[in-house]
Amino acid sequence: MKIQHVPLQHAAQTWGLVQKHLAESQVHAKGDYSLEQIKLYVLTGQWMLLVSTDDDNNICGAMTVDFINRPNHRVAFITGASGKAIINEDTFKQLENICRVNGATKIECAARDSVSRLLGRFGFNEKYIILEVSL
Repeated sequence: MKIQHVPLQHAAQTWGLVQKHLAESQVHAKGDYSLEQIKLYVLTGQWMLLVSTDDDNNICGAMTVDFINRPNHRVAFITGASGKAIINEDTFKQLENICRVNGATKIECAARDSVSRLLGRFGFNEKYIILEVSL
């Protein structure tokens, strides 16, 4: 599998091929973003769209990344990921390189327990637990 950044000028053309993966990624998102909001962020360049492709260049998965500038780091925050082999040793190295090229010094994400255990294999450590209350 190969992880590729979709340039902004091709995001609209690619949307129909990735929306099912991005919809799947939102099943556990607790309503933070709707699929239409994700599309808006991607098509306006606020979030980076990445795709996982097989040897025949067929899209097998998708991921969105929001870059956050903090005082000491530029963080690539994974806002959603879903699909076949989107995260394994090889694809994670590719993701690291894409994030590094875009200035990131760290990668972060929010994750449920099963994903947290998976990402632990790639060096992720629990930073904090995110809680919320509606007002």
